[in-house]
Amino acid sequence: MTHTTINTEINPSVALTDNHGRTVNYLRVSVTDRCNLRCMYCWSEDGMQFIPHPNIITYEEIARLVDISVAMGVSKVRLTGGEPFARRNFLDLIEILLTKHPELDLRLTTNATLMGGKAKALADLGVRYVNISLDTFDRKKFQKITGRDMLRNVTRSIDDCMAHGIKVKINTVALKGINDDELPVFVNFAKNNPVDVRFIEFMPMGDCSAWSEENFWSADEIMAETNKLAVLTKLEKGERRSGPAKLFGIEGGKGRLGFITPMSNHFCSSCNRLRITANGKLRTCLFSDSELDLRTMLRNSSITDADIANVMREANITKPLGVELLHAKQQKEVAVTRMNAIGG
Repeated sequence: MTHTTINTEINPSVALTDNHGRTVNYLRVSVTDRCNLRCMYCWSEDGMQFIPHPNIITYEEIARLVDISVAMGVSKVRLTGGEPFARRNFLDLIEILLTKHPELDLRLTTNATLMGGKAKALADLGVRYVNISLDTFDRKKFQKITGRDMLRNVTRSIDDCMAHGIKVKINTVALKGINDDELPVFVNFAKNNPVDVRFIEFMPMGDCSAWSEENFWSADEIMAETNKLAVLTKLEKGERRSGPAKLFGIEGGKGRLGFITPMSNHFCSSCNRLRITANGKLRTCLFSDSELDLRTMLRNSSITDADIANVMREANITKPLGVELLHAKQQKEVAVTRMNAIGG
């Protein structure tokens, strides 16, 4: 796989730093907006309008954007969706990226329903971390939340990842009245397995979101209940954060518990990421619908890597503070794109 450019001189000394002093070293790429699940907080009863296939960013285009980003100081890339394993030959993209950039910290986010039997291949390619979305360990509840009876697929994939040395982070959307009764189950799973279980506050994302005040379960409430179930321990300074998650050890346990608080205690001041959507748009903030069309630039043979790098750098300079946009969203002033297209 190759790409042709007129000029590839990118100045790596000019970091991706914005007006708030934040420097980007992390790129999230949505490889598709398709997903095999129909989760209640993402899927609309009226169905979804998917991006037409010709407008989906190609693997070659993703590889080119990763090349450009690495040249500007990006050291961590996360491939996500929709559901990334729903895209044909997804492992080929991973191989392309890690062959070109073996030092790259390449991670995946998946619902793990379609990755059965792929953990060994992922480990052999050099993937060391996989985030798995899982909101319940109850089969009937899983079907209610996701619209699919596929819980066993997920638990097998978790076991398979652990067996092949892949570090698993379980991302659990905290839903009061839906999965709050399972807190002991999640805590015990983290006690008994070398995984991070991370509770994420429910966010109002997309016009079809089922978000409501009744379903919102704050991290403070979760932590208060968790303290009744286990003794949480402070980690070493460098281990207390994993991205936006505030992490704790569990006394006598193998794993860790984390809390991600986009609603009650934002982490905008330390945001270090950019996002590429499934249709090749650059998004500097999760909560902003302001996007820059990189796909059109990538498909214009007269535009160089350096040109694209400069556009990305200029766009990042005005990267907003997402908490301000989120507050506006809650007041119905801002519409936020659905998560399957953004990539989280």
